Amino acid sequence: MGVAHISNRSEQSSRKWSRRGLLTVLGIAPAAAVLTGCSGSAEASQGAARTATKAAAKRPTISVTPADGTTKAGFSSPVEVTVTDGTLASVRVTGNDGSTLAGSFNAAKTRWTSAGNPYSGTKYTVSATAEGASVRTASFTTKSPGETFVGYFTPEADSTSGVGMPVSINFTHAVTDRAAVQKAVTVTAEPAVEVVGHWFSDTRLDFRPETYWAAGTKITLSLRLKDVEGADGVYGTQYKDVTFHIGREQISTVDLAAKEMTVRRNGTTYATYPVSGGDADHTTWSGIMVISERFKQTRMESSTVGLGDEYDISDVPHAQRLTTSGTFVHGNYWASTAVFGHENTSHGCVGLHDAKGADDTSVAGYEFYDSSMLGDVVVVRNSGERTVDPANGLNGWNLSWAEWKKGSAL
Repeated sequence: MGVAHISNRSEQSSRKWSRRGLLTVLGIAPAAAVLTGCSGSAEASQGAARTATKAAAKRPTISVTPADGTTKAGFSSPVEVTVTDGTLASVRVTGNDGSTLAGSFNAAKTRWTSAGNPYSGTKYTVSATAEGASVRTASFTTKSPGETFVGYFTPEADSTSGVGMPVSINFTHAVTDRAAVQKAVTVTAEPAVEVVGHWFSDTRLDFRPETYWAAGTKITLSLRLKDVEGADGVYGTQYKDVTFHIGREQISTVDLAAKEMTVRRNGTTYATYPVSGGDADHTTWSGIMVISERFKQTRMESSTVGLGDEYDISDVPHAQRLTTSGTFVHGNYWASTAVFGHENTSHGCVGLHDAKGADDTSVAGYEFYDSSMLGDVVVVRNSGERTVDPANGLNGWNLSWAEWKKGSAL
């Protein structure tokens, strides 16, 4: 009985060993190995989830400067769009005035920067798209400038002038940053010629070529002054193009020793007139002068030019201004005809024989006025007076080209 019992246990033991061995031989892992395998699968699933979460977190993020919703954004810096965890596909910036801001991407296409600054007092909408992402839209509004300035220009838009007419701009506020303002103003000519600006003061900027304009020239003035800071906290407002034209060439030379004016048109003598210039106490400016204003009749008072009450003539005929200080070439009906061509008797102006009422077409005053236009050149010689100040009227031609260029801020 005891032996039989022992034999039975031995058999059970043998069976257990055989099953375990069989499992090993068959390549089936024991229970402990199976449990370990289950633990590895769970970790793999968690890793995949973490990877997916991380991938989701790295979706492109687009940022706009100025920030979305800004109501008083600055206008002295460009607009910038950036992206993290991606690349930009497109950017469009539009203003409520219909304008658009052009710009460019960096090499990596992670940043877009506008080529120019946004304009003041304008609402902008920014639409930006990153590769593989939806459109990001933002908007901001720029603040309005506090104090502003404009430039009043001569000649008038679409006008036709003589070959001596400069482009003259007078600003409503003193300019301290002349370079910034001059960069924003360009004057071009057809046919092409070099045109340079010259500052006569902190409120006046003139442009001219080296020599008189060619007859028939088309001139374009481009004002890009909007939001240009001309002085501390003072900004320009103009953004426009203006065209002018140059007509025929007419240059008149007044010789006050001979008391005669010779008018040449397109290089040929057109007319000669006897004249009377300033007397010994009131000499006429010498030099190159440009007709800047024209009046069929006008009042002239000595008190306006510092000469007290020496004269007050209400109907001076055919008056054409040569200087801001009061020099004119004009008709004269109150002097004897014997004066013209023989004596210099005026208070500084150049006079031609004329008739009261300014309607007599046979007199020299009428003829010269009728043949002239704004921008025509009048050269005075042998007057006994020094050369007129180039800033006294539109008379910058009295500066050499080298002197003219020295007055440029660029």
